[in-house]
Amino acid sequence: MECSDVSSTISSVLAWEALDSRGNPTVACEVRLRGGATGTAIAPSGASTGAHEAHELRDGGSRYRGKGVLRAVANVNGPLAKAVIGLDSSDQRGVDETLRATDGSGNLSKLGANAALAVSLATLKAAAAAAQQPLWRYAAADDLPAELPMPMINILSGGAHAGRAVDIQDVLVMPVGATSFAQALEWVDRVRWATAAHLNDLGYSTALVADEGGYGPQLPTNRAALDVVTRGIERAGFAPRTDVGIALDIAATQFFDASSQRYVLTAEDRQLTAAQWAEELAQWAEDFPVISIEDAMAEDDWEGWVEVTDQLGARTQIIGDDLFTTSVDRLQHGNKLGAANAVLVKPNQIGTVSDARALIQAANDSSYATVLSARSGETEESWLADLSVAWRTGQIKVGSLARSERTAKWNRLLQLEAELAGEATFAGRSGIAPRRRS
Repeated sequence: MECSDVSSTISSVLAWEALDSRGNPTVACEVRLRGGATGTAIAPSGASTGAHEAHELRDGGSRYRGKGVLRAVANVNGPLAKAVIGLDSSDQRGVDETLRATDGSGNLSKLGANAALAVSLATLKAAAAAAQQPLWRYAAADDLPAELPMPMINILSGGAHAGRAVDIQDVLVMPVGATSFAQALEWVDRVRWATAAHLNDLGYSTALVADEGGYGPQLPTNRAALDVVTRGIERAGFAPRTDVGIALDIAATQFFDASSQRYVLTAEDRQLTAAQWAEELAQWAEDFPVISIEDAMAEDDWEGWVEVTDQLGARTQIIGDDLFTTSVDRLQHGNKLGAANAVLVKPNQIGTVSDARALIQAANDSSYATVLSARSGETEESWLADLSVAWRTGQIKVGSLARSERTAKWNRLLQLEAELAGEATFAGRSGIAPRRRS
């Protein structure tokens, strides 16, 4: 389909195999427009992936340990390129619908969500370049003032991100008392180094970091991980919960045994029912400054999700990641049941920019808080930072303050705050659930 503005018409699409932050192949793509503007994008990938995510296409075989993406690259350079060349890049929804229609499956399993997302993102960036606008401004859905998100930053890692040092996948902090994004990062830096000093005092090394930049000590229990970070907050001179709160990424699906319907805490040699596990989490939130819990229950344990939301949702942010997998349908089902009060948004879980944006709109309509999130297999790109500002997500989660694929996003947000001084606001604690439901 030809568009009225020839300069914004997609004229060529080129994909190639690139490497993510774990050294695994991923799909990179350049979209070029007839007017000369270009956009490039690299698709990220996850380690602990939800069963209901859009399908990431890998090659299998021995090359790159089976993780090659040459088939996905070929799908971009073949059928997907053929489908989108000639389309108007400024019609993002039209491009993304064409990508889905060309794949023909419900979860992009034929051509690959990694292929589709790379094209979708590259198109968005090319269109922004053609419009001579920064990505955040071009992608903004309304005329509301720009808003910098509250960062959720990794301090300790376990689970699939750190060889299962503890069962919890990540222990993060949120500087809820900070009044600017720059101050928020500086506060977390103080907490991070104070936590490292405390770990060193206990005899643990902090020389190495995990996939997302967090420390990965082999602590004896999950509670010990929460205690270490609480001590780090205090040692840095902050009031736990008031100045800096703890956020947990449980990734409970990773240790849920479907056959016995038990949550198996390997680090502590315990097996708990959903009700017992919900009680355990409630006790953690009572004993430690826990203000946010992600993936508290397994991805299909809807009863467990309702249980933990009933127990904690009035005072704690309960985030669905593997539960919702950036799917509007799953979010709407969860809303009807009363499961969770916040949603993690990962564009590669759903496969296109438009679908990720639709999920955020659905969350806003249902009074769910939103957290825009990177993946453990990240890249040097910073588009996620721009989208968090454009879509006013209120929160962003990209890892720790280490590793350049993480700091690229933080640095972009620092740049935007400096450039938009007097124009942008900082979300602070206002974007964090629980929110009053309509």
